[in-house]
Amino acid sequence: MDTIREFFQQLAGMRWTDFLDIIVVAYLLYKLFPFFRSKSIRRVAVTVLAIIVVAWLTDLLNLYTVSFILSQFMQIGLLALVILFQPELRRMLDHLSNVRLKKLFSAEKTGQDVSDIINQTVQACEVMSRERVGALIVFARDNRLDEQFKTGTVIDGLVSEQLIRNIFFPKASLHDGAMIIRDGKIAAAGCVLPLSESSRLSADLGTRHRAGVGMSEASDAVVVIVSEETGTISVAVGGMLKRHLAPQTLERLLTNELCPEETKDEENLVVRLRQKLHRMGKEGQE
Repeated sequence: MDTIREFFQQLAGMRWTDFLDIIVVAYLLYKLFPFFRSKSIRRVAVTVLAIIVVAWLTDLLNLYTVSFILSQFMQIGLLALVILFQPELRRMLDHLSNVRLKKLFSAEKTGQDVSDIINQTVQACEVMSRERVGALIVFARDNRLDEQFKTGTVIDGLVSEQLIRNIFFPKASLHDGAMIIRDGKIAAAGCVLPLSESSRLSADLGTRHRAGVGMSEASDAVVVIVSEETGTISVAVGGMLKRHLAPQTLERLLTNELCPEETKDEENLVVRLRQKLHRMGKEGQE
């Protein structure tokens, strides 16, 4: 009871600026939390957190020898972390530098043509799957993928089934690389993606699938892969690979990942209205 009473006393003594401080920090953590879906960034965060916990425990338990060793380590600890986690820190900085500030401090807005982009992509993947044409399509979200964008050829064209199929045509010059779709357009093609080093991936997966999974591990992108050997359609999100997808499943998965809840609610409302009008029409005929 004393603890609860002290808590409410401290709460009553807080100023409005204290509440504002808490709200701002909570909002920033909420916006930055998706970055930690990447395994590499989580490794850095866990290491830093472990050092902080160990330092706190040494002070709490009066472990003077351990505290002395830790204090000496902390003097060179920053340099050691930079050396040990250079690739992870580089990816973290890439995350932070590529996220647009207007998305960090504003509500996320998706273009009105997202459903059409998904439809055109699914149609192209269905045809390429049937014809055994390999494809690697990356949908950029908060992370801009500027580093990968620079490795390809700028397209800046509207997303269409014909353009996607032409880019991945086996004799086309850009068919071996990845296509990046962002801001409602095909931004670039022929891009080079980082390969996944995960040991959980099946041994029968080739470079195209490992590049797709690697891109989803290093960013929040949604990656669609069409196998050149088997024609199977796969999607990589957050380092996880979902294989053997039907076109309908691919469309539903892309809609769930790329469309906001408001858009899906509006689409569901339209579907319900159509069903109701259809039933009313049948009752009228009867």
